[in-house]
Amino acid sequence: MSDSIIQGLVFTIVTAMIGFLTYWKCRGANRRQSNQNREYFLAGGSLGWVFVAGSITLTNLSTDQLVGMNGNQMALLAWWELAAVIGLVILAKVFLPVYYRYNCTTTTELLEKRYNNIHIRAVIGGLFLLGNAFIYMPAVIYSGSLFMQTMFNVDIPLMYIAVAFASIGAMYAFFGGLRAVAVSDTYSGVLLFAMAILVVFLSLQAINFDFSDIPAERLTMIGDNDSPLPWHTLLTGMIFIQVYYWGTNQTITQRAMAAPTVKEAQKGVLVAAGIRLLIVPSIVVLPGIISYKLYGDIGDAAYGRIVGDVLPTWLTGVFAAAMAAAVLSTYNSLLNSATALYVCDIHETYIKKNPNVVHLSGWVTLLLSALTLTLVPIYQQAESIINLLQQLNGLLSMPILSIFIVGLLFKNVDARSGIGAVIFGVLMYASLTFEFSPLHSSWHYIHLMPITLVACISFSLLTNRFIFKNTASFNRKLSSSLAP
Repeated sequence: MSDSIIQGLVFTIVTAMIGFLTYWKCRGANRRQSNQNREYFLAGGSLGWVFVAGSITLTNLSTDQLVGMNGNQMALLAWWELAAVIGLVILAKVFLPVYYRYNCTTTTELLEKRYNNIHIRAVIGGLFLLGNAFIYMPAVIYSGSLFMQTMFNVDIPLMYIAVAFASIGAMYAFFGGLRAVAVSDTYSGVLLFAMAILVVFLSLQAINFDFSDIPAERLTMIGDNDSPLPWHTLLTGMIFIQVYYWGTNQTITQRAMAAPTVKEAQKGVLVAAGIRLLIVPSIVVLPGIISYKLYGDIGDAAYGRIVGDVLPTWLTGVFAAAMAAAVLSTYNSLLNSATALYVCDIHETYIKKNPNVVHLSGWVTLLLSALTLTLVPIYQQAESIINLLQQLNGLLSMPILSIFIVGLLFKNVDARSGIGAVIFGVLMYASLTFEFSPLHSSWHYIHLMPITLVACISFSLLTNRFIFKNTASFNRKLSSSLAP
């Protein structure tokens, strides 16, 4: 029996097992209950801490992380994962109690209730939706397709693989809702972590645990000014990136809001933080560093190649199934959260109050999947997928974070000043960070993030005072600012 047939059979069997276990766990879920939004987008509030932790972990950890971070082939990219622990703790201790207190389906629902304005929810929900559609979804499909193409060393055009991923992911998200996504995340996550740790061990064996001949800049955790992550960026924008991503991003927080109680949700989030601290850093950097010694500087192709080389044939099929599940689960999660934002924040507000959620979600899923495939060729031109993602993320992250900060810490702020601040922040960050702009700054894009954040908060408070003639009142204690 040829290697390709063995790989294909193992891949099919493992993928089918994950699908069957997910079906078995989710069977009998009532999708006809009166609150369709809560069932379809929050799994009916039934996710235990195990599935909260598993879904959060695998939603974030997919091929864009494994391929992108290992593609830099240097240790200092581990800082993204180590800093994420802080973001997860802030989600558990600060944001989750607020979301549960206000009984939110989307993070943007909190903004509607704090600013007492439906339009601010729609605007920020629209921005989150655009971020998913134009940044995260095509990046996940591209990086997953690249991994499969590289690991199996096949001549199939990358777009063919991308179409398969997007099509299967769209069907899964439509028929399963968040419940199926979270459950499959957890099952495939256990498999992915086991395989990723094995890849680390086998990669170390391949070089006899000898890191000599690897340049020092590839091994250091202190990046210089020319590195993708200079050390001083850890002191400026890094923490704000983590607060935004883990605390306000619908794709992540949606999983935590699907638990029956805030205590159950917090437990799941803190377990996810422990996984992020103890396991994730090694699997996202060590194979890449080792591949530099074995193959040289091969960029985003590093992870797929070393996995294909160090694993025995039958295990490559298992690993491919785990990675395919990771790609699909992340893509499904993005689709589900983007659909929730459209249905709950936009459609129900401006078009129809009580739509058929499942039917409408199907159309939104179809359109978003088509857009994803249209954008994949653009991501193929990126020098480094992870660095491009982080830079593009800044367009939305700091402006959106500013509106949450102002909404939580201040009262009597006109929603229009917050919306204006977000628009101002997007334009400001774009003009400073992108090279085609005449205002392009030589500062690292992470340094520009806290500057953008402070500018947005200032813009909001100043326009609120001098244009809308309101005097914002500051709550010195966060607990008092959360009073309805």
